[in-house]
Amino acid sequence: MPHMTVEYTNNLQGINETTLMAALTNAVCDHPTVADEADVKARIAALNSYQIGRNNAGRAFAHVELRLMAGRTAEVKKELSDRLAAVLKAEIPAQAGLQVQLSVDIVDMDKPSYFKGKL
Repeated sequence: MPHMTVEYTNNLQGINETTLMAALTNAVCDHPTVADEADVKARIAALNSYQIGRNNAGRAFAHVELRLMAGRTAEVKKELSDRLAAVLKAEIPAQAGLQVQLSVDIVDMDKPSYFKGKL
């Protein structure tokens, strides 16, 4: 933990996945509550199948979900959310004729049921 998943609609143009994922990862790793940067695992996916309201025409989105071990304060979660939102705003280029929705969700993971092992 933390686990970060980035999803965006494939109609967004000009996204550099490597740069976006690195910037989002840095935003999390630089937060003082993250003890070990190697604990942050990120993945990114362009979505080929999606629905935005009733009509996809002229619409797109990018969403980040950050899963953290339960126990962080609301203030810490808000700080992390704000950091990730700032990265999305900076890294997702404006799209002519396309309404782009950006969102971030911070999700608590259940400590008793979470497993992490190393080989």
